[in-house]
Amino acid sequence: MLGNKTQNLQDNFLNFIRKEKMPVVIYLTNGVRLKGTVKGFDSFVVLLKDSGEQLIYKHAISTIVPERSVDLRPEVSEQGRETR
Repeated sequence: MLGNKTQNLQDNFLNFIRKEKMPVVIYLTNGVRLKGTVKGFDSFVVLLKDSGEQLIYKHAISTIVPERSVDLRPEVSEQGRETR
C-alpha cells in the first residue's frame, strides 16, 4: 500500500466489474439468483441492472460470481509505482 491509501478488496472488486460492465451472477442468502451488471454501489447496497434495475442490500448477498476471473493485483509502472 502507498501512503495512507486504504485498500478495500470489496470496493476494488465491485468497481472493477462495474467499470468493465462485466456480467455477474449474485446469489442472495435466501438462495435467489440474480443476473446482471453492477451499475453502482456504496457501503450498504449494490445496484444491479438487467432488464430493469434492482437495489440489493449487501447484507442479503451471499456470493458474487463474475463472468470471467478478476485480477485485482495492482499494476506496477516502470518507475515502480502502482498504477491501479
